[in-house]
Amino acid sequence: MKNYVFSCILIVLFHHQAYGQAQTGTNATSAIDYRPSQAARTLTFSAYTEAWYGFDFNRPAGNTLPAFIYSHNRHNEVNINFAYIKAYYSRDRVHSSLALATGTYMNANYTAEPGLLKNIYEANAGVKLSARKDVWLDVGVLPAHIGFESARSVDCPTLTRSIIADNSPYYESGARLSYKSANGHWYMAGLVLNGWQRIQRPDGNSAFAAGTQLTYTPSKHVTLNYSTFLGSDRPDSTRQTRIFHNLYGIFHITDRLGATIGFDYGIEQQYKGSTAWNNWMGGALILQYKTGRKTAVALRGEYYDDKYGVIVVTHIPDGFTVVGYSANFDYRIMEHVLWRTEAKLLKSPNTVFTRHDGSPTDVTPLVATSLAVDL
Repeated sequence: MKNYVFSCILIVLFHHQAYGQAQTGTNATSAIDYRPSQAARTLTFSAYTEAWYGFDFNRPAGNTLPAFIYSHNRHNEVNINFAYIKAYYSRDRVHSSLALATGTYMNANYTAEPGLLKNIYEANAGVKLSARKDVWLDVGVLPAHIGFESARSVDCPTLTRSIIADNSPYYESGARLSYKSANGHWYMAGLVLNGWQRIQRPDGNSAFAAGTQLTYTPSKHVTLNYSTFLGSDRPDSTRQTRIFHNLYGIFHITDRLGATIGFDYGIEQQYKGSTAWNNWMGGALILQYKTGRKTAVALRGEYYDDKYGVIVVTHIPDGFTVVGYSANFDYRIMEHVLWRTEAKLLKSPNTVFTRHDGSPTDVTPLVATSLAVDL
């Protein structure tokens, strides 16, 4: 993987260097040069690494946290949750992004992807369709249009992800047509997708999925978002239509105090052709307060209910219902380095968790700490 990533960087660098060279010699003016000026092009590189340690007081025997946790999901080991290197290129009305990643987050979320697709965090290209309007067509592997949390912990108010984030797409593959208003208040997008967090469609699935996103930002203090998904993640022979809604609001109440609230609701056919539907839902409320120039604290309360096992399969008659609480402390060591610590408690009315000896329990206490470098 190291050699593959290094080779990709060399190819991009060589291509950029070659493209920026002026033509010389007798043939330099024999053809029309359609390329934009050097000043119109930019090629930037960035990198991100998040090392972390987590401890689950139920001490799971396999050192993996419960199956509904897809980020920061390892017990009692120092590891890399998420790390990537990224190249971003833009010129005039074209841009492109390539990011290759590794870590426990990638291992947990990309299990369905074959081969080298398991290491693609982003791989997309876009073209601006209008000279006057901010209308873009982007195609490839994209960050999901659903939710307010991403794989990058530094972009989120808490160290670990909420249950609704872990159980909805982090990434997607397909085509996105988007528009942003001239005043920046409105963002709209329609998407054609390969599935529910899929780069490669499942074998036997011949239909695309669809998504929409509508974001309203009336001021720098308020962001409101509504996203949807329609499709199936199963082969045609067992197709079950899934309809999903995601709403969230981000509020900067003061310069120091912020609040984020999100809600998910989904339904899925019980079986192909059925007129009966199973539903699930979840929500999260996060308050973050900057206690100083380099420090911040955050509190989270969350709820998730999937009694029919659409997303989280438990094999328990009453299904999966969990309430969670967490407290988070941040310390920015320097501009590009963030240290975080979090204590979290997940509790259920049912015995959906398991101790190290195999006995069931209704509670899981967890602690985690991480060090993230964002360059």
